[in-house]
Amino acid sequence: MARELRLMKGNEAIAEAAIRAGVDGYFGYPITPQSEVLEYLMAQKPYETTGMVVLQAESEVAAINMIYGGAGCGKKVMTSSSSPGISLKQEGISYMAGAELPCLILNVVRGGPGLGTIQPSQSDYFQAVKGGGHGDYRMFVLAPASVQEMADFVELGYNMAFKYRTPAMILSDGVIGQMMEKVELREFKPRWTQEEIIKNSPWATTGKTPDRPRNIITSLDLDSSKQEKHVLHLRDKYAAMKQDIMFEEIGCEDAEYILAAYGSSARICQKACDIARAQGIKVGLFRLITLYPFPEEQIRAHSEKVKGILSVEMSLGQLVEDIRLAVGCRTKVVHYGRVGGMIHSPEEVVNALKTQIIGG
Repeated sequence: MARELRLMKGNEAIAEAAIRAGVDGYFGYPITPQSEVLEYLMAQKPYETTGMVVLQAESEVAAINMIYGGAGCGKKVMTSSSSPGISLKQEGISYMAGAELPCLILNVVRGGPGLGTIQPSQSDYFQAVKGGGHGDYRMFVLAPASVQEMADFVELGYNMAFKYRTPAMILSDGVIGQMMEKVELREFKPRWTQEEIIKNSPWATTGKTPDRPRNIITSLDLDSSKQEKHVLHLRDKYAAMKQDIMFEEIGCEDAEYILAAYGSSARICQKACDIARAQGIKVGLFRLITLYPFPEEQIRAHSEKVKGILSVEMSLGQLVEDIRLAVGCRTKVVHYGRVGGMIHSPEEVVNALKTQIIGG
């Protein structure tokens, strides 16, 4: 089937994209503002057309362990939730990182801490890029800024997850998940056959074959020397992810100031740049697409040419810490954010730039 255009919510688009990407199974649990993912998949009944299994688990903990099982068989599996639900999945995510199992996880972030609010936020940045669960591990983290990217990042996320044998996360928020935009949907891809799974994922638990023994998947090793070797192997793998850093630069060529942002904040900053330029302020937008691996060198290069960087987030300041680590003392780095489900306006961002960077 050829690509088609639809008007869809971000949550609906990512669900439809999962069906079209040849996903084998989705296991999740409802929580606002991402419940439409599960609702859409249930309504579409993809098992009847592609064979994709969709199951509402009894809890978030159960869902992530179902993902562990499916991923261990070499299947393309997916789950989604919002902030506190992702917190419940952290132990399982750490297990999967330790066992080197690929999967796709969507977090449509809501305000916190605790149950907080069902309104959008970006305060799960630390949880996504610093591990979140226990132990030394990372995920490949993508930050969509549109409904189109919600759909496109499904296939991209799986590509990265299987390339690096790691959980991949799409870190969205309630704005992108709930907003409606035109989206171009990809053609349907068939699910992998068992032969393709054996070829693409030779580590999977597909049973003993004449040319290899049974695979055993675990994140447990009681031999400290072996466990250290494994963790160092993971470290090297996470470092290798830097070859797939993704970002977007808008108006940065002659910029004297930079707005750094991701997701819905980046959309707001793009308008803020237009307003500032109209007032004679040369400002550009550095939009992060991969939050991990972090575009450290690219941000550092900008810091050597501009008078200041404003990190715009819907949080008390999390992205700003990684920017400061990259920049060092090369230029001024300031945070501006709204919290509690409040969303900054482009005018507020411009005012923060004027007061905290230019006039600060």
